Amino acid sequence: MNAARGEYVVDSRDGRIGRVMGREGPYVQLRPPGGGREWDCPPEALSPAPPGELLRARVRERNREGRLP
Repeated sequence: MNAARGEYVVDSRDGRIGRVMGREGPYVQLRPPGGGREWDCPPEALSPAPPGELLRARVRERNREGRLP
C-alpha cells in the first residue's frame, strides 16, 4: 500500500492504527492517534483504516489538541 503522509492506516502485523508521519529507508513511520512513540512498519504490512477506526482516530487527535495549551 502506498500511504500518503497524514493518512491513517492499520499495521496488519498487530492491528495497530497509526498516522503516516513519513518514511525512513524502506519503512513507513507511524504514530498512534493522540500522540505517542512512532514505530516503523514495512509498506507491505499496511492496510487502509476501516471507517470506524478512522473516526475514532480523528476523535482522539481532536481531544488531544483540545488539551494542549
